[in-house]
Amino acid sequence: MLEIIVAAIGIATFLNIFLKKLQIPTIIGFIATGTIISYLFGLHDATNSHDLKLIGEFGVVFLMFTIGLEFSVKHLMRMKKEVFLYGGLQVILTATLITMIAMYAFGLDSNAAVIVGAALALSSTAIVLKLLNESGDINQEYGQRSLGILLFQDVAVIPILLMITIFSVKDIPVHSILLQTLVAAIGLFILLWLTGKYLLEPFLFEVTKISSHEIFIGSILFLVLAASSIAHLIGFSYSLGAFLAGMLIAETRYKHQIEADLIPFRDLLLGVFFVTVGMQIQFAVIADYVLLITLLLTGLIVLKVSMIFLLLQFETSKRVALKSALSLFQLGEFGLVVFELASAKKLVDPTTSQVLIVVIILSMILTPFLLRHISAITDYLMPAKNGEAVDMARLSKHYSDHVIIIGYGRLGRHIAKLLERNGLKYLVVEQNIKTVEDAQKQGKPIVFGNAAQKHILEALNIYEASSVVIALGNSEKLYLVCETIRELSQDVKTVVKVNSYQEKEMLMELGLTHILVETEQTAQSMYKEALKVDIPGMH
Repeated sequence: MLEIIVAAIGIATFLNIFLKKLQIPTIIGFIATGTIISYLFGLHDATNSHDLKLIGEFGVVFLMFTIGLEFSVKHLMRMKKEVFLYGGLQVILTATLITMIAMYAFGLDSNAAVIVGAALALSSTAIVLKLLNESGDINQEYGQRSLGILLFQDVAVIPILLMITIFSVKDIPVHSILLQTLVAAIGLFILLWLTGKYLLEPFLFEVTKISSHEIFIGSILFLVLAASSIAHLIGFSYSLGAFLAGMLIAETRYKHQIEADLIPFRDLLLGVFFVTVGMQIQFAVIADYVLLITLLLTGLIVLKVSMIFLLLQFETSKRVALKSALSLFQLGEFGLVVFELASAKKLVDPTTSQVLIVVIILSMILTPFLLRHISAITDYLMPAKNGEAVDMARLSKHYSDHVIIIGYGRLGRHIAKLLERNGLKYLVVEQNIKTVEDAQKQGKPIVFGNAAQKHILEALNIYEASSVVIALGNSEKLYLVCETIRELSQDVKTVVKVNSYQEKEMLMELGLTHILVETEQTAQSMYKEALKVDIPGMH
């Protein structure tokens, strides 16, 4: 086992150094590493590969945990339409269509067809979210819509695994299995909710009092693995437990520090996961069924992109719908698990399972190349028209000496109107998706994103901006945004509106000087108005 790990690390390191020079994503290097070591050590049927798969699965666990950190319960409720409506429709309609094709075009029995349809309806959470996070596109509108669909797909894994159990077990009534799963789901939710509400904050407070970075990281690793293990023991996936744990911790004050500390663990284990994906590539299967694999790969990509585009075009602009569809064209890593399990329980023919596994992996390999050029592909397939939403994060590279407006409420909109009236260039960043959609339909230069994140401000070309105007009402968020701006640039002029002198004093500690107190400015205006002498006949 040790020699396999050493070989994998060495090959992955040197291969990715070479691929990086060619600007090829590291995911491809890890997948290629897995293929190489599987043939070097004969791991296609070896027990050692199971150990590596288990380690790699925790890469997805930590990815889902960090996603959960970005999603408090309130945030999830704000995205309920993206997650439950469009995510649900995408999975159900795509799975139904593929099931019908599998039954009537390929002659699979009904049980096998349902499993195949459900598994192929899923996309790759691990690859898509890693790439969207790296590029910062996770904060764009298409990134958020893709994320919503992916979250529902992760939840959909539970009923898919449940179907496999129902189809393979003949002596237990279906209603008994369903009732057991429902009770387990309610129990898991109550257990984690009570832990988060009454134990989590005090526990983390005691850990931070010790002032030991190692103990802090260790405690977080414990929380993630404990939540994952509890979920798995009850019968759900490790990643679902991790996602719920992340959502609970997102409600605490330690969210940002935890996220920063866990990124190295997440990325390392995700690398192992992609190595295990590469280990499942079998060239003999590709050679024997190359035509079928090519047809299936092409057909499934076209079907999934078309389905997602048709669903989303009614809710957003066609360009955003297309980008969301293109980002989710691939088949998912959970499909690999489903087909291995279904094959072991003799629900799906081993040859069919191997062919579909190869199709899934090939689609995953194509993903980094497509996502890297997704804006250019969208421009080619659907050029932006006047009044349509445009990719502001990409266009902002051509902006300089412009004003960045953070927040597009009443104050932000009024400032934008004044800048337009005077012919000045500006870009807006806003975190309310509905506000962004409405403004983009009017052709406003606005992008969806959290201005407290550095890559969002960098995407808006803050280094060449003439000034930044912050029009936010939330005091806590206001301070975080100002702190981020000062870390990026000490030179850019930052104009801030605050509600009290206490807030002004806090921001002055960051070195800001252009701070306007709302009550003070209102008082001065009212004072001047009161002292005006009215001239008869003039108003």
